Amino acid sequence: MKKLPVKCPSCSDSLKVSQLSCEACETLISGSFDLPVLANLPREDQSFVLDFVLSGGSLKKMATQLNKSYPTVRNMLDEIIEKLNQIQN
Repeated sequence: MKKLPVKCPSCSDSLKVSQLSCEACETLISGSFDLPVLANLPREDQSFVLDFVLSGGSLKKMATQLNKSYPTVRNMLDEIIEKLNQIQN
């Protein structure tokens, strides 16, 4: 799967979505839309967040699933939280 670019390859500023399309009926919507905050995370962090939500928000389940210690998984979550805080500011 191709990775959605979130930074301009020329100046590194954040990209915005300018067009959405429906493959079924070929409707096109144009404008300037912000990317979802989570789309700005690296793919592995997005996967962690998805797995975390699907595990019911249980770090214990995540630790078992990832075969890592609870403190390691807690640190992973803390790092993602810090990245999200930086993205939002």
